[in-house]
Amino acid sequence: MTETRLPLADATLVQARAADLRVVMAVSAAHFVSHYYILALPPVFEMVRASFAVSYTELGLALVVFNLMCAAFQTPAGILADRIGARRVLVFGLAAGGLALAGAGLVGSFWLFVVLFGLGGLANSVYHPADYAALSERVSSERIGRAYSIHTFAGMMGGAVAPPAMLLLESQIGWRGAFLASALPGLALALWLAVAGRGLLPEARHRPAAPPAAAPGGPGSVSPSVSPSGSASGSASGSVRLLTSPVILLNFVFFALFAVFQLGLQSYSAVALTAAHGLPLSAASLALTAYLLLSAIGVLLGGLPVDRVSPTLITVAGMLVVAVCTAALGLASLGTVGAVLLLGLAGLAGGMAMPARDMIVRAVTPPGAFGKVFGFVTTGFNLAGVAGPLIFGLLMDHGMPGGVFLVVAGACLLSIATVFGGRASAVPR
Repeated sequence: MTETRLPLADATLVQARAADLRVVMAVSAAHFVSHYYILALPPVFEMVRASFAVSYTELGLALVVFNLMCAAFQTPAGILADRIGARRVLVFGLAAGGLALAGAGLVGSFWLFVVLFGLGGLANSVYHPADYAALSERVSSERIGRAYSIHTFAGMMGGAVAPPAMLLLESQIGWRGAFLASALPGLALALWLAVAGRGLLPEARHRPAAPPAAAPGGPGSVSPSVSPSGSASGSASGSVRLLTSPVILLNFVFFALFAVFQLGLQSYSAVALTAAHGLPLSAASLALTAYLLLSAIGVLLGGLPVDRVSPTLITVAGMLVVAVCTAALGLASLGTVGAVLLLGLAGLAGGMAMPARDMIVRAVTPPGAFGKVFGFVTTGFNLAGVAGPLIFGLLMDHGMPGGVFLVVAGACLLSIATVFGGRASAVPR
């Protein structure tokens, strides 16, 4: 009997790992498509503007409507994912996003083009809540940190692939053809999930999901003590109580501050380095490349220890490193080598904090509420997307480029405060 148990245990373990891998790959593919669609327009901005004979401001309205729709519907999409299942919500998002992008490539009316980008924003609102609900419910607790890291990395790769892919397609078949061709992967993935994905991702809820494992032990662990009334009843009042609880609100603020740090370095670090310290644009661009590359590597590395080390510790350490690096860049001219090293280190540390950031949210989320909670807290990204450009633009316009890095450092320090505040709110005293 003893001899037969080990192979059976091994077979069960292999099957569990394979099941987790299938879920992670399906959800990560959807996240890749999401970020690709977000950046489908910017690379061909000039061609689309000329085709419709509109100004840059008018064409920018398409992106504004996209982001507003995404922000408005992300939390409702999470509530829907909890009620009818993540698979159905993802199928809708992929299909609607693909059809919106294809339609935008076909229409001759600029205002209809804007409306279709609004539909694309509605479609994009489903990904974070549905993705995190699927991963949190279906992936084994001992592998969930790595699942989060792969999911985040896939989204980053979708954003990285979009500019060269759209430019290549535009050069061969025009921007309209590029939109049509880019819609196909999303439509194909939606069809596959609809036909062959049954049982792979969560369906309509018939019984409460297994409670999430608490964050790994240690003094920085977060205890999931939020009242589950919202998930248990599924009522609107229960959802409101859950989402307005102090620990969830602090996680919302953390995501907004985290997005400020990312936006500041991704979009403004190169011009800020040039204006503040006189670095050649080529050197500043090299520092930005180091940041982006090491950020992606950091996301993958961050998924390795997060199942065994306190997510709070990893997050706080990562944000502290970013704050120190960016404060140094804002206060002193360190030359090309210094800029590359510090921005690269900031990217690595910030990337490693991302899976831990997701684990903290999971640890304080009641059973059956992953969609609504992740949908709500990740709306902080959209809030930062609206406020961030105004803050950083004003700093650049008023001759304070070093302030870009100081604002990023301040956002990171404030994010650390929200982590400790959330822990204090979640742990009974």
